[in-house]
Amino acid sequence: MNWFGRIKDLVISKPRRADQANFTLAFASFQKILETNNQILELMADMGDKQGGQFVFDRQYIISSCEKAKELSQHIIMELNKLAPKKFLGLYEAFQAIEDQIDADLSGQMIIPKTPYVISNNEFTRESAEVVGNKNAHLAAVHQVLGLPTPPCFMITTKAYHDLMAHDGLRERMQPWLEQWKAGEIDSEKAAEALRPIISNAELPHSLERALRKNAHHLLNQAGGGAASLAVRSSATGEDGALSFAGQYRTELGVTAEDLPKAYISVVASVFRARALEYRRQWGISEDQVAMAVGCQLMVPAQAAGVLYTLDPLAPEQEYMLISAAFGLGGPVVSGQAPADHLRVSRGAPYNVLSLNAVPKPSKLVPVPGGGIATVPVGPESESSLAINSNQAAVLAEMAIRIENYFKAPQDIEWALDQDGNPVILQVRSLNLKPQVSNMICDIADVLDKQPVLLSRRGAVAQQGIGAGPVYVVHNDKDLDDFPEGAILVTRFTSPRLGKVMSRARGVITDLGSPTGHLATIAREFRVPTIVGAGIATKVLQTGMEITMDAGQNVVYAGKIKELCYFQFAEDAFEETPEYRLLCRVLRRIAPLNLVDPKGANFTPKGCLTLHDITRFAHEKAVEELLSIEYHHSHGAPSKRLDTGLPLGLLVIDIGGGLDAAPGSTDVGLDELCSKPALAFLEGMAEPGLWATDPMPVDFGGFMSSVTRTFASYMTSPQAVGQNLAVVSRDYLNLNMRLGYHFNIVDAYVSEDSNANYAYFRFHGGVTDMLRRARRARFLSEVLSHHDFMVDVRGDLVVARIKKLPEEIMLEKVRLLGRLVSFSRQLDIKMQNDEAIDQYLQNFLSMNDSRTMVPMA
Repeated sequence: MNWFGRIKDLVISKPRRADQANFTLAFASFQKILETNNQILELMADMGDKQGGQFVFDRQYIISSCEKAKELSQHIIMELNKLAPKKFLGLYEAFQAIEDQIDADLSGQMIIPKTPYVISNNEFTRESAEVVGNKNAHLAAVHQVLGLPTPPCFMITTKAYHDLMAHDGLRERMQPWLEQWKAGEIDSEKAAEALRPIISNAELPHSLERALRKNAHHLLNQAGGGAASLAVRSSATGEDGALSFAGQYRTELGVTAEDLPKAYISVVASVFRARALEYRRQWGISEDQVAMAVGCQLMVPAQAAGVLYTLDPLAPEQEYMLISAAFGLGGPVVSGQAPADHLRVSRGAPYNVLSLNAVPKPSKLVPVPGGGIATVPVGPESESSLAINSNQAAVLAEMAIRIENYFKAPQDIEWALDQDGNPVILQVRSLNLKPQVSNMICDIADVLDKQPVLLSRRGAVAQQGIGAGPVYVVHNDKDLDDFPEGAILVTRFTSPRLGKVMSRARGVITDLGSPTGHLATIAREFRVPTIVGAGIATKVLQTGMEITMDAGQNVVYAGKIKELCYFQFAEDAFEETPEYRLLCRVLRRIAPLNLVDPKGANFTPKGCLTLHDITRFAHEKAVEELLSIEYHHSHGAPSKRLDTGLPLGLLVIDIGGGLDAAPGSTDVGLDELCSKPALAFLEGMAEPGLWATDPMPVDFGGFMSSVTRTFASYMTSPQAVGQNLAVVSRDYLNLNMRLGYHFNIVDAYVSEDSNANYAYFRFHGGVTDMLRRARRARFLSEVLSHHDFMVDVRGDLVVARIKKLPEEIMLEKVRLLGRLVSFSRQLDIKMQNDEAIDQYLQNFLSMNDSRTMVPMA
C-alpha cells in the first residue's frame, strides 16, 4: 500500500499547535478512534464467520449486529471530528447513505441505485453487481479482471426495470394477481397466465426506449451493421449467485436495434413465468427482492459453441473437464435438444484431450441477416467432423481454469468459437457438485494421517475453507504484480494492498497479522481461505511448493489432497437460506474495503461506500492528524528533563502513565520512564558501539551548502532547533529531536492490541551537501525496507511506517529506529561515494541482527 499521499503537507506545511491540555484531549480522541476501529473490525470478523457458514444465526443476530456496526461508526466519525474539528464532516453524509441502505435491506426493500438505464461493459465496477445483476457482473469480471475475450455488450440496469414497473401504473395492475398468488388463492400457473398479457403489452418509458435503441445502434454499427444482431440475456438480482435460477428466465437471440425494446419486455416478462414464481416461492424470495437487469451482447457468428464444465458433475473425482460442442450457436447444446460432441480434457497444462466422442450433427442454429435465428443443414461432408479441435479445446480449458480460480468454485461456462476459430466466453456460473460429491467422500481422517504436515495450529484462521496450489512468497509490490493465478499467497505481513491479488489467490498464509485486521476482512469478502499470524510460514513454505491448506482445522499439508478439496464441495447449502442471503446483503454495505490506497483519488469521505471504508479512512486520518500537531511547550508546562546517558537534552511531557516520577521533580531517569515505545527507542539508541563520538572532518563547501539552506519557518523555532521533546503515555511516543544538523520524528503507539499498533519515522537534514545527505537517505531506506517498513525517499527526506504487529515485534522495530538514529548520526559525512552505502548497510544489518532477539509469533 502506498500511503504517502499527504507527506508533503506533513513535512512542509506549518503544523497545528497545541498545549498540554489540548494535546491530551486530542490524544484521548485518538485512543477512542483506535479502540472503536478494533471493535468494528471484530464485529465484521464475527459477521464474516457467520457468512462462512460455520455458525448458526438468526435474523435478530443480523439486526443487532447492524445496529452495533452503525453505532460504532457514528462514534468513530464523532471522535475524528473532535481530533480534527469540522475537518471531516463529509463522513456524516457518507454514513447516512450507508445507513439508509442497511435499513432498507433489513426491511426487505430493494435498493435501486441511481444509475443510467444503460452502462457499457467497460463501465462496470465492483460495486455494479446490484445494478446489472450477478450474471452480467460475472461476465464483466471475466472481461475486465481476467482479460478474457467476451462479446462486446452493454447492460440494461435494474433502474430501468424499476422505472418500467412504475410507468403507467404497471405494478399496480399486476399487484392484485400477485397478492392472490402470495395468499395461495391461485397457483403459479394461474398467476403467470394473468400476468403475462399485462407485462407483455406494457409500454416502455420514452427515455428508456430511446436509450435502448441508441445503444443498440451504436454497438451494432461498431460491428459493421449489416448482419450483426444481439443476444439479449437475463441477469436478475440473485441469478447465478447462491441460487442459479438456471432456465427460469428467457434469452432472446438475433435481436435488431429496432426490436430490442420488444425483446427487453420479453425477458422482463419471464420474471413472472410460472416456474420462476414457483422457484422463488420455494426459496423464500419475495417479489420485492427481484429486479431484472438485462445483458445485450453482440451475437458471435459462431463456427461452433457449447458448454464446458470444469469438473464432470457425474465423476468429479476423475479430475477432468467436460466440453460439449456443436456447430453454430450453442442454444441447442445448452438445452440438450441437439446432438453434441463430448471431450474430456485434463485440468492441467498442456490441457490434453483425454477422450472424445464425436457424433453426427446434421444441422446447426445460425443468426439470420436482418434479425432472428434459423436452423440450417451442416452438409453430409462436415456433419461428423469435430466441432472443436484439440488446440481450441486447450485454449478454452486454460481460460476455464482461470475463471474457476477467480470464482473459487467449479464452473459451468457457455462459450463459442468466433469466425476465426478463437474461443469467446458467453456466460459463467458456479457448478453445483454437492449431491454427487457427497456420495464419494471417503474417510478424510485416514487420508490426512498419511499426508506430511508443514504447519499445524499456528496463528489464527481469518477465513475458513480449503485451498490447494503452488506457494508464491510475496516480499514486495513487484512480487504482487507478478502473482500467478491459482497460487497460495504467503507473506510476512498482512496489508490491505494484498487485496489486489485476492481474486487470483487460492489461499493466504501470513507470518504476522490479526483475524480482525483489514486483510482478514477482504479475505472473508472474497471467500479466500486465510491463516494469519502463522509465525514461520515464509521460512517453511517456499515459492513453487505444492500445498493444501485446511483453514478450517488450521493445518497446512505438503502436496495436493484432492479428497480434502472435494470435501468442501459436499458441505450443506447454507447459502440458500433467507437469513444467509440477508446477511450477505447487509455485509455488502459493511465489509467491502474500497479505500485501499491512502494516496488514491477516492480516499475521501465521499469515497466511503461501506462502514469498513469509514473506519479505514478514520484510522488513517487520525494518525495523520496526530502527527500534524506540534506540541507547544510553553514556559511552566510540567516537563521533566530525562537523563538518558546520551547528550540529547531531552524533555519529556507525560500525558498519561508515561512517567512514574515524584511530584515536583524536574529531572528523571530511565528507571522512572514507563512509556514502552519511548524506552524501546532509547534502549536502541544507547546500545554500545552505535553512538559515534569521534570528530568528523567536513569539507567547507559541503558545510556551507548545509548551513546556508533555508528551512520552513516553524523548523527554526526554539523548540525545533534547540530543544528535543518527547510526549509520552504508557503506550505512546511522539519524539521531535534534532541531532546536529538533522531532524528526527518518531511517532509510535504500541499496545497489546496489534491492530492499534504503528510506528512512523521521519528523518531529514544533515551537515553536508545534498549528494551525501541523499546517500544517507538511501542507506536508511535500504535498512528500513529490509526490516519490513514501508518507505518513501525524497532527496534527504526519509519517511517510513510499519503497523499492526504484535507488541514485542513492534517494540523491536522501535528499538531498530533508535539504533538507526545513533548509527547514522554523522554518516552523511562519511559517505564520500555510492559504494559506501552498501558497505555501511552490510555493517549495520550484521550488527543489528546480532542484537535482535524477538520470539516469532
